[in-house]
Amino acid sequence: MSEIDSYGGSTRWTFDATDAFRLDRDGDRWWLVDPLGNGFLSVGLNHIDDSDLKYPHNLDIWQKRYGGSRERWISEGVVTDLRNWGFNSIGWTQQYIGGGWREKFDWSQIVVVEHGSQWTVADLEAGGMPYIIQMRLAENENWNGRPYYPDVFDADFDDHCAYLARSICVDAASSKNLIGYSFVDAPLWFRHPAGADWPGLEGLDGDKRDAKLFEIASKYYETIHRHIRTYDPHHLILGDRYNGDNELPEVVLEAAKPYIDVLSVQYYPGNDQASREKMITHARGLHERVGKPILIPDIGNWTATELNPQRTMDGVPDQATRARHYIDTFTDLVREPWLLGWHWCGYVENLSRGWGMKDPWDQPYTEYVDPVAEFNRRVYDLL
Repeated sequence: MSEIDSYGGSTRWTFDATDAFRLDRDGDRWWLVDPLGNGFLSVGLNHIDDSDLKYPHNLDIWQKRYGGSRERWISEGVVTDLRNWGFNSIGWTQQYIGGGWREKFDWSQIVVVEHGSQWTVADLEAGGMPYIIQMRLAENENWNGRPYYPDVFDADFDDHCAYLARSICVDAASSKNLIGYSFVDAPLWFRHPAGADWPGLEGLDGDKRDAKLFEIASKYYETIHRHIRTYDPHHLILGDRYNGDNELPEVVLEAAKPYIDVLSVQYYPGNDQASREKMITHARGLHERVGKPILIPDIGNWTATELNPQRTMDGVPDQATRARHYIDTFTDLVREPWLLGWHWCGYVENLSRGWGMKDPWDQPYTEYVDPVAEFNRRVYDLL
């Protein structure tokens, strides 16, 4: 019998089976537990958008290879690729499709990064793989040059959360493939560089600001938690997708603790041991402070390509080095007992994001993909 079950969990670590993904522990080791009762590390892929194959330079591939069919693309393209590459879950599907980031990669500048649409629950269910659903509660992302911070005490915010819950959770609540719900990508809980901030924090500093921010964050997380649980009492709540390279107020973590099951923190470490150790030390500290296991919901690397020669990363000169960076990053990280998995960035290279597992003509970068696939297939052996 195979040691990998139909969800991608490992039959070497078994727990009680239920109808939904959940959490459990084996000693110090945290696990996602799949509906069959097997320990599961979510090794997922992000940013999967069919519009990446609808540019003038590759539209013929979309039409000839997939017959212009989204259903065929999901089954014959996405799911086939992910399984062949050793990925066992679908992460955040929205893709960068335009905005200021295509000119330069510089987070010190205020840019606007536009996104495509998220897959529907029906799309995700058609994939037949474990998946994450994103709920955008606010528009305070660090990449958002036009941020908006809602008044979480206003009835409009409650209505917004109620809408998200009934439009998503009603359809997803009975799913055995849904891992859980995450919220805002890389939110800024400090004042945004564009000047925006949470209503009620104007003019406050020090302890007064911290106290008010705790009140705001508590209401924010409580509101969406309440509405999700109205329709879905079982699936995991993964919280905001914090950026581990940004400052995160302690009071926000404290406010979130009662309302989330998992701490989601993304990182983009450099290709050197010091960067990897910094990432692990930071995540380990968050786990110790919050007491929740950690999912890394977005992480990646890039190198210059034919279509995107401007995409350079120190120490990553080619696709083979991208693979080595992936393997080196996760070889040590996977042994951390608080880690629930990671979701890699991203699928097909486009003109805006500028990197992917596949080139813009839907062909895998084999020097990159093949070693990553081999590593993914033996990930449980590293524990």
